[in-house]
Amino acid sequence: MALSIKICGLKTEEALDVAVESGADMLGFVFFGPSPRNLGLVEARLLGERVKNQALKVALTVNASTEVLRGIVEALKPDMLQLHGTETPEQVAVVRSQFGLPVMKALPIATRADLSPIRLYAKVADRLIFDARAPKDATRPGGLGTPFDWTLLKGVDAGVPYMLSGGLTVDNVAEAIRITGAPGVDVSSGVESSPGVKDPDKIRAFIHAARKADILPLGISQIASRA
Repeated sequence: MALSIKICGLKTEEALDVAVESGADMLGFVFFGPSPRNLGLVEARLLGERVKNQALKVALTVNASTEVLRGIVEALKPDMLQLHGTETPEQVAVVRSQFGLPVMKALPIATRADLSPIRLYAKVADRLIFDARAPKDATRPGGLGTPFDWTLLKGVDAGVPYMLSGGLTVDNVAEAIRITGAPGVDVSSGVESSPGVKDPDKIRAFIHAARKADILPLGISQIASRA
């Protein structure tokens, strides 16, 4: 199965166009006030219309209310909802049922114990995303540019498709894929020139590196990433 690549935190037409033209499978749009990648509904509507079914649109929210989610769905018309907060399995199931959309649930990872909720969420979510656990004093749960110990995912059976996130860059994505065998990767701050500002060249380079790593035999991808 081909690797799924998601470019998250898109805010401009230029960045969106580059992600699409470079072959991104998923485009992430953030709806969370404290994030430098936060989108308003008017912006979301315009960007969503620009996608024209060239990739899947993913709406990222954090502990959003039904009312907030409804406004986002109406504006962006996403193909998938990404719940990146402390939503319980029960809440994930409710959101999935209410909106009739696939749901991707983010799980913060720092230690092996953080893998224990996987089975519970796999029963109600269509996809999981493993992200680095944010520090206790952080104002947002993701987009902080910090990786976690990828070896924790060796041999993991998530039960549903999953994506790897947290601190990925063009320089380490090949190694991350080699270590985890992840069927998908998600990047945000790793393709930015400053918080919230996407760098077109970094987007292109990241997608190229991820695709190249996906077709290389295990072991060779690590060598290539350091060449």
